[in-house]
Amino acid sequence: MVKLGINFPGISVPVILQGVRNIASVCLQIGYPTLASIPHSIINGYKRVLAVAVETDYSFPLADKVKAFLADPSAFAAVAAAAPAAEPAKDESEDMGFGLFD
Repeated sequence: MVKLGINFPGISVPVILQGVRNIASVCLQIGYPTLASIPHSIINGYKRVLAVAVETDYSFPLADKVKAFLADPSAFAAVAAAAPAAEPAKDESEDMGFGLFD
């Protein structure tokens, strides 16, 4: 559980987090930057630059990777199929013998 430095009687952490989400979504829609909306604005800006790079001759290293996947979708299927196989096996010594809610 997240511990906040301030005690608000009658208000739980999920309620506060929902309020932060609401503020971020409203600020994104109206274009007003806040601490809650800045990460989303940066990612959305990156998506726009990536879309321009894919449709034009403009290029940067991460756009080249996306262009390569779009040029040969079978390469993406090979990477996606190899990803679960690369997952390391779970070490049995990490299991403490109790569940999350025990």
